[in-house]
Amino acid sequence: MLLNIALIVTAALVLYYLFTLIKLPGILGLIVAGVVVGPSVLNVVDPEVGIMLKELKTAALIVILIRAGLGINRETLHKVGRPAINMSFIPGVIEGSIVMLAAHYLLDFTWIEGGIIGFIIAAVSPAVVVPTMLDLKEKGFGKKKEIPTLVLAGASVDDVFAITIFGVFTGLAAGSSINMPYLLWSVPAGILLGALIGVLLGFILVWFFKKFLIRDTKKVIIFMIVAVVYYELTELESLKEVIPLAGLLGIMAIGFIILEKYSQLAKRLSSKFNKVWVLSEILLFVYIGTEVRINELDASIVATGLLILLIGLTARSIGVWLALAGSSLNYKEKLFCVIAYWPKATVQAAIGAVPLTLIGAGKLGDVSLETGQMILAMAVLSIITTAPLGAIGIKVFGPKLLDKAQ
Repeated sequence: MLLNIALIVTAALVLYYLFTLIKLPGILGLIVAGVVVGPSVLNVVDPEVGIMLKELKTAALIVILIRAGLGINRETLHKVGRPAINMSFIPGVIEGSIVMLAAHYLLDFTWIEGGIIGFIIAAVSPAVVVPTMLDLKEKGFGKKKEIPTLVLAGASVDDVFAITIFGVFTGLAAGSSINMPYLLWSVPAGILLGALIGVLLGFILVWFFKKFLIRDTKKVIIFMIVAVVYYELTELESLKEVIPLAGLLGIMAIGFIILEKYSQLAKRLSSKFNKVWVLSEILLFVYIGTEVRINELDASIVATGLLILLIGLTARSIGVWLALAGSSLNYKEKLFCVIAYWPKATVQAAIGAVPLTLIGAGKLGDVSLETGQMILAMAVLSIITTAPLGAIGIKVFGPKLLDKAQ
C-alpha cells in the first residue's frame, strides 16, 4: 500500500510541475494525475488506498477552511457581510432551478428528476475555490474590498443550500412528503447554528491554549481533531434529518475566533497549517481526479449535457451579478466573482452517484436506471469541464481584474 501511495504522489508532483511550466494552475495537474492513476485510465489505485484518499480528502478540505478562518478578522467580515450572504444562496438556487428546467425540456426528465440533477450541479466546489482564493489573498489581490474572502465565505455555505434542496427532490422521488415550513426555517437556522457552534468551539480552544502551555504542533493536532469531529457530526444523516448544520462555515468560525481573541497564536497556527496544506492539496485534488470516470460519459448525451451546463453556468453568472447588486464592487470585480463561482468538483464527486445507488436499492420510486446513469454522467461532465475552466479563469483573470494591495 505504501508503494501505491508513493506512486500516486510521484505522479501528482510530476504533473503539478509540468502544468506550472506551461502556466496552468498546478491543481489541474493534480486532478489529471488522479484521472490517470484512477479507473478512467490506468486503474492502479489500490482499493484500500482509494478508501484512505476519500477520508483524507475530508481532512484536506478542513485544513483549507481552517486556513481561511485564520485569515478573516472582524473588519474583513464586516466588509463582506451582506454580499457574502447573497452569494451563499442566490447563484446556486438560480442555477439549480434553470438546470431543472433545461433537463426537463432537453433530456425529457420529470420535474423531480430535473430537480435532482439541478441541485447536484448547482453546488460550487470549496475544494477548488477556497485554496485559489487564499492564494490571491496571500498575493494581495482584491485586498481593499476583501473580494477573495467574500467568495470563499459565500462558497462555504452555497453547498448547504444545494445539498438540502437535492435532498428535498430525492425525498419527493421516493414518495416522501415534504414539510415546507420546516424546510424554510431549518436551512437558515442550520447555517446560523453551525456558525455559532464554531464560535463556541473557538472560545473553548482559545481558553484551552491559554491555560495549558503546549507546543504549537500539538495545538495544530488538537485543532484538527476538534474540527474533524465537528464536521463528521454535521454529516450524520440522523442529524441532517433534524437540522442541516453548516459544518464548513462552523470550521471557518473556529479560526475566526482564534484570530480575534489570540492573534499571535493564530499567525503561528496559520504558518503551521500552510505546511500541512502542501500534502493535503495533493491528496484532495488527486482524489477528485480518481472520482472522475470518463467511461461513464455516454457520448450521446455529452453534447446535450454540455449545453445544459452552459445554460446553468450562464444562470449562475447572472445570479452572482444579482447577488452583488448594490455592493461596492465595480464591474471588473463582479466579473471576477462570476468566474470564481464556476468550479464544481467536491459535491458532484460526493453525491453524483447517490441517485443511482438509491435506484438500485429501490428507494427512488419510478426513477429509471437509465436516468440515474444520465445524472451520474452529468455530474462527471460538470467536474471535467468546470473545475479546469474555473481554476484557469481564477488564475488568469484574478490578477487582471482585481487591484493589488501596495
